[in-house]
Amino acid sequence: MPDTKPTILILCTGNSCRSQLAEGLLRAGAGDLFTVASAGSKPAGRIHPRAIAVMREIGIDISGHRSKHLEEFLANEIETVITVCGNADQACPAFPGRANRHHWPFDDPGHVTGTEEEIMAAFRRVRDDMRRIFGAYVDGRRDALRVDSGRIDS
Repeated sequence: MPDTKPTILILCTGNSCRSQLAEGLLRAGAGDLFTVASAGSKPAGRIHPRAIAVMREIGIDISGHRSKHLEEFLANEIETVITVCGNADQACPAFPGRANRHHWPFDDPGHVTGTEEEIMAAFRRVRDDMRRIFGAYVDGRRDALRVDSGRIDS
């Protein structure tokens, strides 16, 4: 049976950190509702080891993810595109087509300098910020599906 779940594509420039964190969080929180993928306009070719580490801390394994170019998804039917690039001067990718679009900017912890503790704190902060935002997004989508199907739970 073909996959009929809508596809959500999370975009960032390097697809090594923020978009990978978001992909892991969305898959864990709503994998039954969506097909979730991430990509970048200039893929780094690796997943940041600290991103893997902070996700492992909350029980989500992204070590099997790979850094992908957004061109891999141009022929796919994408329902929603979410960009997660932070700074306004950063080149956040655009995705052609008629998909729903959201831009939720997050700081890039991959550029933080300092002690290992300071760097890991930045990764955890971004992960936790994303966890709240994407958790609320999933809750809203689940609520909308219940209303659309006539199952309004009190």
